[in-house]
Amino acid sequence: MIRVVLPAHLRTLARDDKEVQVELDGPATTSAIVDALEARYPMLRGTIRDHSSKQRRPLVRFFACQKDLSHESPDTPLPETIVSGREPFLIIGSMAGG
Repeated sequence: MIRVVLPAHLRTLARDDKEVQVELDGPATTSAIVDALEARYPMLRGTIRDHSSKQRRPLVRFFACQKDLSHESPDTPLPETIVSGREPFLIIGSMAGG
């Protein structure tokens, strides 16, 4: 089970707790996690990544093990600590403006 921490606005849409769990069929990647989230919470489709291009939304960031994975390939395997559930995968809504 992969532990995923969602930002407040996505938790509101999903109507779930701060941390949710998803199960993956294949390798643990950012893309696989978002696929599983969108399957479990259809109301999140298009909020984390674009519907058609599947690219991450500009003000959304992905973190794992204190590392920003936002600019990594979405198919890069995630660290074992995420796969084992010892560490959560974080989806963060970044701030903009001044």
